[in-house]
Amino acid sequence: MSLMERGGVRPITAVAWTSNTSTCPRDFNLISITEDGAAANFTRSFAMKSGYYLCYSKDLAGGMVVSDIQLISDKDSIPHGYCYIAEYLEPKTSVSKKKRVCVRVVPVGSVDTAVLEIKLTAKSKMMLQHYTYVGDVHGYVLWCRKGYFSSPMPQAKPRSVSLDLRRLSLEQPSAPLPLRPSNPLPPLPNNKLSQRRHSLHTKDNLDKPAESSMQGITALDGVPFSLHPKFDIHANGTTQLNSQLNNICIKSLQDIENEV
Repeated sequence: MSLMERGGVRPITAVAWTSNTSTCPRDFNLISITEDGAAANFTRSFAMKSGYYLCYSKDLAGGMVVSDIQLISDKDSIPHGYCYIAEYLEPKTSVSKKKRVCVRVVPVGSVDTAVLEIKLTAKSKMMLQHYTYVGDVHGYVLWCRKGYFSSPMPQAKPRSVSLDLRRLSLEQPSAPLPLRPSNPLPPLPNNKLSQRRHSLHTKDNLDKPAESSMQGITALDGVPFSLHPKFDIHANGTTQLNSQLNNICIKSLQDIENEV
């Protein structure tokens, strides 16, 4: 993500105290020399050999920027929305509390201007062009430069190529395949299968409505019936039936019309 000021300078995202380069965080820049060439080593008194340095970061991973920086004395209360800068010091090392540096840290999208640079000078008579005087701290003068910065460019999220191609396809989606059980039943033996089919057929017949069976019943069902003795083959014999059949005269249509 690139976040640039109009002049090409990234805004400051954090300010801190550190004892030396070994205690300075990796993404921080340590200010070791002032703008007029003096060592920028802060000490509480002239008798102390060890001191501390001011450092700053421009890492934008946290999405926060320093919108303002101030110096307050130990008798003043910290302004609303401000916080004291962090300390990355060696053991048994402390920072003077007579004057303390505090910053206002806000989300990058909530402001248009932020602190772009901080500088130190050893002589208060030296002026830095385009920089704002912050205050005197332990024999040094703190300066800052504010300015506009551009909003972060949104990154394109990776998308699935297969999903995009499916949306762009002009073909109709294919019909879904029939579902199949993941654990099908084992096949039944032939004899068991035939018995099951027989039971199913019997059940189907029993489940059929009574209207289907009523269709085969006629008006003569249930009426006693017997063959006339004249046509009873067992009583008169086959010869008598044959003689009667021989006496039958078959007439044509012309014969019937002539009789009329």
